[in-house]
Amino acid sequence: MFTPLLDNQHFEYSVGKILCIGRNYAAHAAELNNPVPDTPVLFLKPSDAACDLRQPIVIPENKGSVHHELELAILIGRRLTHATPEQVQAAVAGVGLGLDLTLRDIQSELKDKGLPWERAKAFDGSCPLSPFVSASRVEDWQALSFTLERNGVVQQVGHTSDMLHPILDLIAHMSASFTLNPGDVVMTGTPKGVGPLVVGDTLEATLGNWLACRTRVVAV
Repeated sequence: MFTPLLDNQHFEYSVGKILCIGRNYAAHAAELNNPVPDTPVLFLKPSDAACDLRQPIVIPENKGSVHHELELAILIGRRLTHATPEQVQAAVAGVGLGLDLTLRDIQSELKDKGLPWERAKAFDGSCPLSPFVSASRVEDWQALSFTLERNGVVQQVGHTSDMLHPILDLIAHMSASFTLNPGDVVMTGTPKGVGPLVVGDTLEATLGNWLACRTRVVAV
């Protein structure tokens, strides 16, 4: 089980389930020729998907292209079910970054057949997570920015003001379908600029001036 850091201390709970939203940025939906949904597209990753973003990223072999999708990650500190946005705000423990690693070729095959995405999204190690900083630092949830550089070149730049579904409203919506427990993580969607990783790549992910994580890509 992976236990995240919150303000440089081990959080009291290990990561549980990881709740994800697809197509929360219109530009990302467009780059993959996906329609913009009217309601949030939700899917789950299991706890074994979580790992440390600061450690080398292991990508599966012989499973086609593995894409990076950098996202703002939210660490839940209290149980939430059928919550209001105000209750969500009180329950969030921390904010950080996560990579939603995606087996793109497999995902495309599954989508073409109308099948679920889990084999492309929920494999072991598919959600490297940064340390988290306390949610008390956040003054405006829709004024956060984050960046991914690959081999020194900016690949993704995200700003929460561009989200189709604002963070607190999104988590409240999730809690109507899934109870969120302490240690659960919400992945809030990726901006445009996703692309394939190859062995030897170096990555740097930053969240404003709060976090900077460097890692590299290795084979199994």
